[in-house]
Amino acid sequence: MQTVASTSDFVPPTKSKGTVIIIGSGPIRIGQGIEFDYASVHCTRAIRAAGYEAVVINNNPETVSTDFDISDRLYFEPLTLEDVLNVVDREQPLGVVVQFGGQTAINLAKPLDRAGVPILGTQFDSIDLAEDRDRFDTLLVQLGIPKPAGKAVTTTEAATRVAAEIGFPVLVRPSYVLGGRGMEIVYNEQDLRSYMRTSTEVSSDRPILVDKYITGQEAEVDVICDGETCLLPGIMEHIERAGVHSGDSMAVYPPQNLSSNVIKQIEDYAIRVALALKVKGLMNIQYVLEGEQAYIIEVNPRASRTVPYLSKITGVPMVDLATRVMMGEKLVDLGYKSGLYPTPAQVAVKAPVFSFQKLTMVDTDLGPEMKSTGEIMGVDNNFPRALYKAMVASGYDIPLPDEERGHGAIIVTLASYTKTEGAPIVKGFADLGYKVYATEGTKRSLEKHGVPCETIHKIREDEPNITTMLREAKVDFLLNTPERARTPERDGLKIRRAAVENGVPCLTSLDTAKALLTALQYVSQQRVVGVRSVNSYEVAQKP
Repeated sequence: MQTVASTSDFVPPTKSKGTVIIIGSGPIRIGQGIEFDYASVHCTRAIRAAGYEAVVINNNPETVSTDFDISDRLYFEPLTLEDVLNVVDREQPLGVVVQFGGQTAINLAKPLDRAGVPILGTQFDSIDLAEDRDRFDTLLVQLGIPKPAGKAVTTTEAATRVAAEIGFPVLVRPSYVLGGRGMEIVYNEQDLRSYMRTSTEVSSDRPILVDKYITGQEAEVDVICDGETCLLPGIMEHIERAGVHSGDSMAVYPPQNLSSNVIKQIEDYAIRVALALKVKGLMNIQYVLEGEQAYIIEVNPRASRTVPYLSKITGVPMVDLATRVMMGEKLVDLGYKSGLYPTPAQVAVKAPVFSFQKLTMVDTDLGPEMKSTGEIMGVDNNFPRALYKAMVASGYDIPLPDEERGHGAIIVTLASYTKTEGAPIVKGFADLGYKVYATEGTKRSLEKHGVPCETIHKIREDEPNITTMLREAKVDFLLNTPERARTPERDGLKIRRAAVENGVPCLTSLDTAKALLTALQYVSQQRVVGVRSVNSYEVAQKP
């Protein structure tokens, strides 16, 4: 093993099968973290096991892929075209792997292809077809697969025309980004013009995407394809509805609420898209579900952040299989067939982990732009127990009401458009014995729905007010749904930050609150939630 800090004065050793370069994801940041390092490491191991020289290019000292014993050689260089081409010139590889380094690696596919560097697995034209909005929309039309209405635009006037055609609200986002960076839900023309005016990403080759926002459930699936066979390890059902970034949303596998018809659509669309794109390796597809209709909202021609989670729970070595496919093997020969993999006996819930206490002045409101810095997984043999474990592990360790210990109070302040929907959820907490404190407007609405509560003053009113209650730790959690506006409301932001800074869990989504209620209702009835190692749970066997 040789670690290389520079490409100068180095002659690589030869090996009968040749050399493969794996491009990492670079420095960890929100939206792109250790899940891609996981993928890069497993790819490297698979490459070496197949008898090739594995060369990693990555420049993050905190990741496993830059450990001295992972690859045959490591180039600790910036992931820029110039530096990567220098390594390619020295190594003369059979090809370069860009599927496991997140958006950073995928964005290098185009210039590397233009420079004549072989891309292993899915070819650049297919990658571009998936990421170029106009080309991908045309493909979906040809395949007869539905998608939310929308277009790619490069000017403010074009954006307003598209929004007028499809109707507000619309989802706006830059193209070719990871983690939903710059993505927003816009409810009127004024906010849309403001978004376009302040966007720094828009250009002729990087347009802004304007889509109809469908208030439905989300689901996603990862696909391993060799150009002929398409293996789907599993479908993940999101707990939060569309509008919360997939990285910030809780997800459950196997799906708990999807009909067989919707599951069939998701499977069928995924296979048709993978074959049309001539995918060789991994691909991720995200859907929004409206009633019994699934719409494709995004395709990522690379490994996603769900790969470690789904690999562990299904027992399918996703990165290993994808790597072997890239190198020419067939899934059928490896013992796999097209379609959904058999569902395991256990249930797994993925939950995001946030670092809001360390990130000052960051709003905890969840939306289309990713804010989480990690994720955990709760596993059990039924959904409520797995959900409870996931919520406790992610920081929502909410005690059941206990008068002797002083537990059992919550603060609720709901935006106008969520008051009616939120009332039954808050009533569920009240029925469990939680004392509900609510601001005046929210209190009036809750009482109309039979929810007993006490008034609490707003932060600008006399004490004791919300800030006082949070500072003195007199409540177990805060439920605050923000108003719809491009600029966050000042009071709402202060309330949410006060909760974070005083260590009080803060929920901003009714779906998350409903999930917490489901978990606590189960625990209140059962009282015992067992803990076992993940290996002790049954995993589906390979067909």
